[in-house]
Amino acid sequence: MIKNMSRYALVTAFALFLAGCVTRTEQPAPVEEAKPGTEQPTQPTQPQPTVPSVPTLPSQPGPIEHQDQTSQPAPRVRHYDWNGAMQPMVGKMLQAQGVTAGSVLLVDSVNNRTNGSLNAGEATETLRNALANNGKFTLVSAQQLAVAKQQLGLSPQDSLGTRSKAMGIARNVGAQYVLYSNATGNVNTPALQMQLMLVQTGEIIWSGKGAVTQL
Repeated sequence: MIKNMSRYALVTAFALFLAGCVTRTEQPAPVEEAKPGTEQPTQPTQPQPTVPSVPTLPSQPGPIEHQDQTSQPAPRVRHYDWNGAMQPMVGKMLQAQGVTAGSVLLVDSVNNRTNGSLNAGEATETLRNALANNGKFTLVSAQQLAVAKQQLGLSPQDSLGTRSKAMGIARNVGAQYVLYSNATGNVNTPALQMQLMLVQTGEIIWSGKGAVTQL
């Protein structure tokens, strides 16, 4: 019995020994208190990525304007001594045989048949002035002639162009005679041709030609 008690005491002592070992091994780790004023370690800051700035493009210069060096010169304006050529011819026409005094005369615009450009309107105006107060013919007025031309689809400045058109206009305005004129030849030294025609028959009762001097 004493032997059994000794064994029991030994087992109990061994159990207590093991319990003490377990208690010592399971003690919690000591907690370190933060001391005031102690700086906490900081995490290193990551550098912010930077976007490179775009360089400013230089402003483009505007288009270079060049003065037009190839501009064509204005065409030369020629002036002629129309009156000097027409007065002698008109004088001869008024003395022509077969002309009835007091008749109505249609003066057609001077046609430019030269090899260049000339002011036919100036020539026509000079011719009408040369026939003004002639004492033999009554001229168809410019207003009457303009109306008659419009009926043919022409402007007042347009020449009738052909003898047949001139004769047709003359009949419409009640004229007995038509004075048909052309500037011909070289534009620098043109010639003036004039024909006086009887409207009723189309007969040319007088014609003349004279040189025109350029001023």
